[in-house]
Amino acid sequence: MYRRLSLVIAICLMAPAAIAQDQTLADIRQQLSILYVDIQRLRTELSTTGGASAATAGNTPLERLDAIEAELQRLTSKTEELEFRVNRITVDGTNRIGDLEFRLCELEEGCDIGLLGDTPSLGGVDNATDVPTAAPPPTTGAPALAIGEQADFTRAQEALAEGDFRSAADLLATFSASYPGSPVAAEAALMRGKALEGLGEMADAARAYLESFSSDATGPSAPESLYKLGFALGQLGQGQDACLTLAEVGVRFPGNGFVNEAQAAMANLGCQ
Repeated sequence: MYRRLSLVIAICLMAPAAIAQDQTLADIRQQLSILYVDIQRLRTELSTTGGASAATAGNTPLERLDAIEAELQRLTSKTEELEFRVNRITVDGTNRIGDLEFRLCELEEGCDIGLLGDTPSLGGVDNATDVPTAAPPPTTGAPALAIGEQADFTRAQEALAEGDFRSAADLLATFSASYPGSPVAAEAALMRGKALEGLGEMADAARAYLESFSSDATGPSAPESLYKLGFALGQLGQGQDACLTLAEVGVRFPGNGFVNEAQAAMANLGCQ
């Protein structure tokens, strides 16, 4: 029955499930190269163009004073905008380097992750006092994530909890692309499915649920992913396939709370 279930799902969705791949050292070196290019572009933006002019419009001293004040306000606003942007990039860049160091340590033999310590801030000085810092990795009961990885996942969780489905779906799509092989890949795909379902994009939601279940068919999110997949298939008019998928929830996860949800969905579909 499982082989039939897999075949039916693959045919009705008409898209292969995404398979997470572990990062290699070459992948990490490539990411570091991209990061250094981004830093170089930022340094270029901070360079002067030499186009400033000291000329002040106005025929009277009062008009010239007003013009100077307006220009000062404009420059102050621009400076604050650039300062915030630089600080934000500093925090993001530092976190990304920390993530790469974390993953490199995982790949290297004999590397103790606990001894990595804090990643030095880009530029040597961290003046990003007004920029939100990344959340620390979970300490108990949850998979260990790199600092930036945890921060990105938390932002997506918050967007979904607030009902901002579009932002949540985009953040989770970016998360899956940025952190292939993440310990929370299955949960992230499940959350993306919920966000897409909230947007009414049921076909894409079904694919996300399938990706979640395929990523970890025995993990904590698997019962819900399988139930949500069957429910989505029913919403797409694939009644027979939905019934088959929903029935698998009770077969695979007897006693789980989502078995009752699956049975209720089967009753609504008139499954035999």
